[in-house]
Amino acid sequence: MNELSRKFRRNWLHFILAPLACLWAAPMAWIIVTSLKERNEIFDPNAGFWPQRLVFENYPQTLEVAPFAMYMVNSIIVTSSILLCQLVTITLAAYAFARLEFPGKNLLFTLFMLQVMFPIYATFLTNFVTMHDIGLINTMSAMIVPFVASGYGTFMLRQSFRQVPSELSDAARLDGCGHLSILWHVYLPLVKPTLIAFSIISVVTHWNDYMWPLLVTNSDTIRTLPIGLGLLAKAGSGADWTRLMAGTFIVVAPLMLAFVIFQRRFIDSFMHTGVK
Repeated sequence: MNELSRKFRRNWLHFILAPLACLWAAPMAWIIVTSLKERNEIFDPNAGFWPQRLVFENYPQTLEVAPFAMYMVNSIIVTSSILLCQLVTITLAAYAFARLEFPGKNLLFTLFMLQVMFPIYATFLTNFVTMHDIGLINTMSAMIVPFVASGYGTFMLRQSFRQVPSELSDAARLDGCGHLSILWHVYLPLVKPTLIAFSIISVVTHWNDYMWPLLVTNSDTIRTLPIGLGLLAKAGSGADWTRLMAGTFIVVAPLMLAFVIFQRRFIDSFMHTGVK
């Protein structure tokens, strides 16, 4: 009994997290199992949870119904372009707000942070009108340009920059480094956890984005994976749940694979990312 008590005290957190992990994994397990069933098994009460026969053909058939390979390439281009632009803009803006002195800095930072206060859906109309006026509707640029800056990312990185001792930048300045050299050689290596944490948030957000790409695109050649999944749900006479679940797994699989490969880096990034 004493041995059991000691094991419980050492591993009590695992006993709490294990049911939560099962609860999180249950929808994904249902998606995978459903994607491997026959179509007539979905609503058959006598079919049971497990498929009577593994139907791997649902996956190639899903790829034939909608050009998911093209959608995936488009999603990769859009998501990576947004992330690269955001990393450049938030890095420069955060450095300016954290370490430079210029008139109206606090007021400008307050106005800049208003982006965080407004829900993204509140800006869809004005963004759509802007994209239409400059002729970017139905292009990949229309899905990228409105998100090249991030108030939330700027705030995160600004707080991390402010935690870096100013003595390090002073020493680099004495060695003849300019602002860009100080930013590249001093600040960025010390805020990698924040950059990784923001990158995770940005990739997940824009990879799964549905509403904005739906508004600004009307061509299959530039649509992204969530749009393709929505079109698959409406295809034909109704949703084919086996193919729909196969398509859903295709959409979420890249993010799951990235998490499995970089799991420790992801967790360490969030553990070492904080604000004062």
